[in-house]
Amino acid sequence: MATSVVQSGDYLLELDTGFDVNSFRLDDSLKGVLDNTTYTLGPNTQYADITEFVTSVNYKRGRQRIDDQFGAGTMSFNMRDETGILGPYDTSSPYYDPTNDKPGLAPMRRVRLSRESEYLFVGYVTGYNYLFALAGPNEVQVNCSDDFYLLAQTQFAAFNPSAETSGERIETVLALPEIDYQGPTNIDTGTVNLGHDSSYNVAAGTNTMQYLNAINQAEQGRLFMSRDGELTFQPRIGATLSGSVLTFADDGTATPYDQVQIEFDADGVINRAYVESLDGKTATANDLTSQGTYFIQSQSITGSLLHQQGEIDDLADYLLAGEPGPRYTAVSTRFNMLDNTERNLAATVDIGDTITVTKAVTGLSTLTSELSIEGIDGIIDFASGHRITYYTAPTTVVFQLILDDAVYGQLDSTNVLG
Repeated sequence: MATSVVQSGDYLLELDTGFDVNSFRLDDSLKGVLDNTTYTLGPNTQYADITEFVTSVNYKRGRQRIDDQFGAGTMSFNMRDETGILGPYDTSSPYYDPTNDKPGLAPMRRVRLSRESEYLFVGYVTGYNYLFALAGPNEVQVNCSDDFYLLAQTQFAAFNPSAETSGERIETVLALPEIDYQGPTNIDTGTVNLGHDSSYNVAAGTNTMQYLNAINQAEQGRLFMSRDGELTFQPRIGATLSGSVLTFADDGTATPYDQVQIEFDADGVINRAYVESLDGKTATANDLTSQGTYFIQSQSITGSLLHQQGEIDDLADYLLAGEPGPRYTAVSTRFNMLDNTERNLAATVDIGDTITVTKAVTGLSTLTSELSIEGIDGIIDFASGHRITYYTAPTTVVFQLILDDAVYGQLDSTNVLG
């Protein structure tokens, strides 16, 4: 690995080679030496630590804007191979499986990236590209996706759903024999009821990931893979009971940052919303005051999985955003600006968490916003360090009502029934 400003022991990048890579093997030129650190009496884990070869990593999860659809999280990393040990044709490599005569470093192997034992990304290798050099070390480029990639490769058999909430429908879909999802899950029940008569039957060949996104469109929640590989579904986005897990400031009073993005544009205005369900029910919501000022700006959802008229009406109302306003949409920091406690927090913030950003503004004191995390983009360069960017949306933190409490004992806009 190149000389690094990143502590070498902080990060671990592992690939599941599909066979036991670290066990002592008699008469093997590499594994035939029994020692305490490399080759030991097995069986040992199938994961191979390849961190020493890695020069850079880029991982992305979630979405940039709250009206974007969630997609598969991705990770790519580059490796430098001085000896050919990472190549698919080197049968003497410790990463080659002699029993099955296959390279262990290959597509569709499990991959995981961690920092100080906390996972930042878990997924599968989708592309392993080895670039032979005429002079100098060879380069390896590896592309990865999380488990949403697997779901996007599956399709339904004919499916006639029963009456279920959005979260229950997701659990039903994942358990279908043609999908048979085996990964860990954290699925909220959801707040809406989905249709279940003949209009909502799912045709054979329907893509699983597209249908899951349709469920989340009805809910307007979050559907994503967490940093440790857990398929997560959160209910309709609104005020949150979860306080900030990390506070950023540019005045030295909290975790520092070096980039913040503020948007103030007309794209966020929606003053007419139309929702049509699969069985033909419709709802239209209008903000006439906004239309008079900003013209008509519409959003339309057709083919919705909702079926109760009241919930269709509620969704149309929920989509309205009549006034443009300045909002923090991204904040970024470099780990070499942070102390170790701040680095640990910054690395483990996840989608759906709440952070606070404070910015000093000329002519004003400060601008402070509570923000939900919608997406995360991390870049680790083993020569220059770790940068992380959070894509955000405004949120409101509310508090659970506590009887007889001087601060939290009054039921109002910020103190709510839990």
